[in-house]
Amino acid sequence: MNDNDQRTVRFGIIGAGSIARRFAQSLAHVPGATLAGAWARRADAAADFCEAYGGTPAASLDALLASDIDAIYIATLHDSHAQYTLAALAAGKAVLCEKPATLNTAQLDTVLRAARDAGRLFMEAMKPPFFPLYRQLRAHLHDDPIGEIRLVRAGCASSSVPDDHSVYRLDRAGGALLDIGIYEAFLAVDWLGAALDVQTLGRVGATGVDLFASLNSVHANGGIAQIFCGLDVMGRGDALIAAPGGHVTIHEKWWNPARATIRYADGRTVELDAPVDGGGLNYETAHFCDLLRSGKTESPIMTHDHSRQMIAMTDAARAALGVRYSGE
Repeated sequence: MNDNDQRTVRFGIIGAGSIARRFAQSLAHVPGATLAGAWARRADAAADFCEAYGGTPAASLDALLASDIDAIYIATLHDSHAQYTLAALAAGKAVLCEKPATLNTAQLDTVLRAARDAGRLFMEAMKPPFFPLYRQLRAHLHDDPIGEIRLVRAGCASSSVPDDHSVYRLDRAGGALLDIGIYEAFLAVDWLGAALDVQTLGRVGATGVDLFASLNSVHANGGIAQIFCGLDVMGRGDALIAAPGGHVTIHEKWWNPARATIRYADGRTVELDAPVDGGGLNYETAHFCDLLRSGKTESPIMTHDHSRQMIAMTDAARAALGVRYSGE
């Protein structure tokens, strides 16, 4: 081992809202990682955040990026993800960006080009594939397969979001697709490959954001995904992955996977159970830290192609619904 194999990864956080708090809480469960500082548009918010979770509040974004941190976690609203990612990469920092990485494919291409040119690690923070249950499921199906996956069906929907939440603001790139539908897009891409065709039905609210979207897509391996996301209905929250030799149910809140059932065509049933520890964001963060220490610039699990294929699905769905963000 060289010295870098054990070094502590020092994180700076951009943003001080709810997702930043969840990240800071989870970071305490990541060995060899620490919160070094934070910046938010409101100085008092950054100060309160650091008082609660540690680190030093930065007087400005430039000050945070000039400090001796190793990596930036971007925890702001969707519309500013690309802007802050580009600034952090230009400052030579590795970036873990909360999903969605960007608003659309064009922005993502710009971000990935900047990461490649800078030679820095960039990863979209998509948590499900790093949970112990999800990795356990992948390993089990490798050893005892059900065949080529032909169908992915999943949904995430909640009708309990307050009316004044930013998810209803078109100017902040709100809507169900980028807030929670990106999870389902990940599941489809992860098991079926890139979508070749996406058909979308949905509802657009009075503020112009998508309140509900249902996507049927055909994928690179010939499989089909049936996914939905919504802000005006309450969904069950499980996922189905089906193949000729059996099917998998990832039980409720599949995006925080803790329990799955595999039913084989020969009648066997396998139950998988892997309780969540540390809030969930710690798993993706630990993986990111391992990549950074080893000098990698891309995750082999949450790849840049995953990010491209996911945002392409939401691009197609928004186009079908007529949802456009500022500047598009």
